[in-house]
Amino acid sequence: MEHLPSALAIAVGSIAPALGIGMIGAKAMEAIGRNPDAQAKILPAMLLGMAFAEAIAIYALVIAFTK
Repeated sequence: MEHLPSALAIAVGSIAPALGIGMIGAKAMEAIGRNPDAQAKILPAMLLGMAFAEAIAIYALVIAFTK
């Protein structure tokens, strides 16, 4: 029971970033499918968005470990 708050923090803190990363990737693939010539512009923006979403999950992990 002593690890329950940490487990809840990482579980709740990783749901939204996981959904966000999935949506970012799906929309980027749709955009590249519609306009393959724009891949050079879409891919860096997609990776940057995924990195920001992943940072939120890392913050939740840090909070879980500090409790």
